[in-house]
Amino acid sequence: MLIERMYSWRGYHTDTAAAAMPGNINRLTLEASSEHQIFGTLTLGMDSEEGLLADELYAREINSFRGKGKKVCELSKLAIDSEYSSKEMLASLFHLAYIFGRNIHKATDLFIEVNPRHAGFYKRMLGLHQIGEERTCRRVQAPAVLMHLELGYVDTQIASLAGSYKSGERSLYPYFFSRHEEAGLARRLQWHNN
Repeated sequence: MLIERMYSWRGYHTDTAAAAMPGNINRLTLEASSEHQIFGTLTLGMDSEEGLLADELYAREINSFRGKGKKVCELSKLAIDSEYSSKEMLASLFHLAYIFGRNIHKATDLFIEVNPRHAGFYKRMLGLHQIGEERTCRRVQAPAVLMHLELGYVDTQIASLAGSYKSGERSLYPYFFSRHEEAGLARRLQWHNN
């Protein structure tokens, strides 16, 4: 419901977006919530025989990484209720997705399809770079570009910035969990994943 509300508010079609996300063991949807309300979601998709959602538009670009032996994953379905949006919440969702993708599934490279208007946010806040030209995403009937992030870069950012949110950095990495907290979360996620 949150995805439908936030996507339709921006003019995206949500019927095909929801249909494209059936139950799938290669996708993990994270939720930020209070006792009675979900106010943020983010889905991590791991590569499989079915591929990634982004393969629909950007298979050639993603296959160039697969061809080099990279283990790829993607983020999709980011929806945040603006009333509850904060850097802390966004960082928590992104860091949990990172832990699951990188620490548990050993992914090396992350992709995300975003509206071109939002590409600057992902570059500034997380260090992603655009590698695919603008195309129309049929799932949401809106323009999209493909962005990429080498997860080794995230390792470095977490090691130097996580937990230092008073540093004045303009990225989300200072709001990520500390390495100690990350290790505990990874153990819990690994246990639930088995």
